[in-house]
Amino acid sequence: MIGFNCDYLEGAHARVLELMQQTNLEQTVGYGEDEYCEQAREMIRAACAAPDAAVHFLVGGTQTNMTVIAAALRPHQGVLAAESGHIATHETGAVEATGHKVLTLPAQEGKIHAAQIREAVAAHRRDASFEHIVQPAMVYLSQPTELGTLYSHAELSEISAACRELGLLLFVDGARLAYALAAKTNDVSLADLAALTDVFYLGGTKCGALFGEAVVIGNPLLQQDFRYLIKQRGGMLAKGRLLGLQFVALLRGGLYTELGRHGDLLAAQIDAACREKGISMLAPTVTNQLFPIFTQPQLDRLAVDFRFSDWQTVDATHKAVRFVTSWATTQEAVTALCRAIRALEA
Repeated sequence: MIGFNCDYLEGAHARVLELMQQTNLEQTVGYGEDEYCEQAREMIRAACAAPDAAVHFLVGGTQTNMTVIAAALRPHQGVLAAESGHIATHETGAVEATGHKVLTLPAQEGKIHAAQIREAVAAHRRDASFEHIVQPAMVYLSQPTELGTLYSHAELSEISAACRELGLLLFVDGARLAYALAAKTNDVSLADLAALTDVFYLGGTKCGALFGEAVVIGNPLLQQDFRYLIKQRGGMLAKGRLLGLQFVALLRGGLYTELGRHGDLLAAQIDAACREKGISMLAPTVTNQLFPIFTQPQLDRLAVDFRFSDWQTVDATHKAVRFVTSWATTQEAVTALCRAIRALEA
């Protein structure tokens, strides 16, 4: 059985493991205050052209999302997100468990737009009972989105401008950021993210690390006391140097983007096989997630040899599923899946 159901099926890239092994018996201080975490921070600041940014390492994506949002919002405030956004669909209410409502907006191909944000805030402010309604105070995006699509520089700039005009914070979830940075149509750099957002993060768990995410905070107001929140929300690792080491390895020699490119290129092969067979997609994507639409008999046949995720029912006879490639997906696995797709009966 070959797995295409997520991008964290394997462990970590060999260079990550090699650096961890080389330094395994070194003694360092804990909780991310060691020299390796500092080295990773400097590498990230340089890559983001953000020398004054605060950089923190957390153990996983859910801890990162709920910690950032809890740190940024007052008790009566909520966060605007696409209805398909990760914090609204796949985190078991973690953000709401911290006391902040996720205010969902209709999404088009996984994305929301500046006009929707302006209207949501305007609707709240013109409501006579606004004090009885959760106040929108942050916008949450992910790059790539939950449907594998990308925000362009123009779209992100418009959203950033709207947030700054309205007094909202902008937070970008980068759990799969390597695949976005490497995408052939991407025009958003790390420096752009640092300039246009208040806070974003580089995902490690899904991008070649064993675990861990690197949060980049540009807004000085969010930098203050952030480590308190990391500890309180369960995101701080005692052996924190393990997080810094992994990002040092991923950022050396462009490995991070290289791993994203590998996943994207293999996903493109699966996309091509589907299109050759006349199989349409739920949304067009240039990253490592694909959402082909199959009949149930076709899915039953593929499920004999491959694992994938159910996504949504399209109509009475068709269902969209998710195939995900990663930094570790092999050409042999993709060739086998493409062969199986081309052999499907209509």
